[in-house]
Amino acid sequence: MRLGWSKNKYSISYYVQKTIYVDGKNKSLVIKRLGSEKEICEKYGVSDAKAWAKEQVRLMNEAEKEESASYNIELNSGKDLELNKQHCFNGGYLFLQQIYYELGLHKICRAIASRHSFGYDLNAILSRLIYTRILFPSSKKNSFKESSKFIEKPDFELHDIYRSLSVLAKESDYIQSRLFKNSMKMSKRNVGIIYYDCTNFYFEIEQAEDDKQYGKSKENRPNPIVGMGLFMDSDGIPIAFSIYPGNQNEQPTMVPLEKKMLSMFDMSKFVVCTDAGLSSATNRHFNDDEDGDRAFVTTQPIKTLKSHLKKWALADGGWKLPKETSGKEYKISELDDEKDRDKIFFKSRWIKEKALIHTDGGDKYITLEQKLIVSYSIKYKEYLRKVRNGQIERAKKMIADGETSKGRKKQNDPHRFIKTDHATKDGEVADKTASYIDQSVIDEEEIYDGYYAVCTNLDDPAESIVRINKRRWEIEECFRIMKTDFRARPVYVKRQERILAHFITCFIALIVYRYLDRKLDYKYTVDQLISTMKDMNFIRYEGKGYQPTYTRTEITDALHEAYGFCTSKEIIPVKKMRNICAQTKKSQK
Repeated sequence: MRLGWSKNKYSISYYVQKTIYVDGKNKSLVIKRLGSEKEICEKYGVSDAKAWAKEQVRLMNEAEKEESASYNIELNSGKDLELNKQHCFNGGYLFLQQIYYELGLHKICRAIASRHSFGYDLNAILSRLIYTRILFPSSKKNSFKESSKFIEKPDFELHDIYRSLSVLAKESDYIQSRLFKNSMKMSKRNVGIIYYDCTNFYFEIEQAEDDKQYGKSKENRPNPIVGMGLFMDSDGIPIAFSIYPGNQNEQPTMVPLEKKMLSMFDMSKFVVCTDAGLSSATNRHFNDDEDGDRAFVTTQPIKTLKSHLKKWALADGGWKLPKETSGKEYKISELDDEKDRDKIFFKSRWIKEKALIHTDGGDKYITLEQKLIVSYSIKYKEYLRKVRNGQIERAKKMIADGETSKGRKKQNDPHRFIKTDHATKDGEVADKTASYIDQSVIDEEEIYDGYYAVCTNLDDPAESIVRINKRRWEIEECFRIMKTDFRARPVYVKRQERILAHFITCFIALIVYRYLDRKLDYKYTVDQLISTMKDMNFIRYEGKGYQPTYTRTEITDALHEAYGFCTSKEIIPVKKMRNICAQTKKSQK
């Protein structure tokens, strides 16, 4: 490449040109226009525009030479490796780092540091805790060890990590609110409809203390647990979370966190969607505000409806198809299992009921008006019966293996179909117990097959409400990713503030991962993405560069294309790798 220029009566303009070979002839091609002499001097603050332009050409030639440079690597089979010298480094974290900085987390750490007097680099610690939670999930001690595998070495000690946890816990609300506002600058977030759910995490300890209490574990483990409440937007990206004692009812956890979002997150208008376990009258009433800024959509078990509403919901007639203008009504008994299999039929009605709610001013009764929407689907009925038949087969195998019925059974526990007689017909104690399948339980469950109900204070079409409710699976996926892929349980830290800090890192890691997933158009599974980044290792040759040891795949190509840099070369020169690392730390404006 060489410098070219053009003159006219009033100015001179500079450009970079290159000679290329096309159809047997040499052709000059303008690679980059640098601007006029006046523009260069004003924009870059130089007095000699030509000298500046020559320097740009030199830098471009140097960069082009480096891109195609060849390296001779000399290895000696008789030479020992240097003692304690690391040669292999992970570069997969660079994709996570780019999102971390785009979310402005480094600025959040800087703001926190200005309010505290500590000597460690909070940004370095938090970023490494996030990267290792996604790629190499483990204890804090092991996270420190794993972070040394990254191309950019940590500049803190293990004790700094533990000291930082109490600071992160104190700043939990600030981190969540600032992170949400920063994410809104990256791209518009779909917070018109938000989802709330709860789960719990267990500790491998015996003694309950603080928030670590014995409660109803999702994993049926006999260990102390803590609960987590999580709000998520319509794209599956978390908004806010809270931690509560493991023996506390989950229903009262929603409103306090929602109030915090209203006051600190600049959120005011949204619809809250929850499952039946969180649909208390108090929670519904809170989102039934007079201004109409907030609303609710919640699942409603038909079994728990009042008798007259249950009778109406299960009635044979009165069903309609969505968007059908004729007003035609259908009967369940007259549907064709083949012809109508993929159709969803609806019926709805407004209901009023007196309900007891809990407020800061005490308990009181209110009249809650809401729309009850019931849907029916042949396909959904077939699905439920297929699942149940599998559970019945498992129950039969349990009986054959000598198992008996249990006292308290969960909804999907095959033991609910097992009935055991412990006495003779005369009422005497039997020498042997007899277990068998209880057909009455099956018959009772089959009554509700194919039916699904929700309640809302919205007056939108029934199919729109049901569509909102169907996306609740994404918040369940959030919990699964944290528990399974990020290994957020069992929790190893014990102090109250360190427990909260642990979940802050899991929460941020989940947000970072969700943005990575979205950037790749949700094409790949969690396991595919994490295992790919985890395996993106390089061997470093001092003074030369980094040689990839991973297999180039469709996923590595997709990552590079989405993030604007590429490491799938035979070798990446040291300077080039430094530039890539710097590029991933460019924050969002």
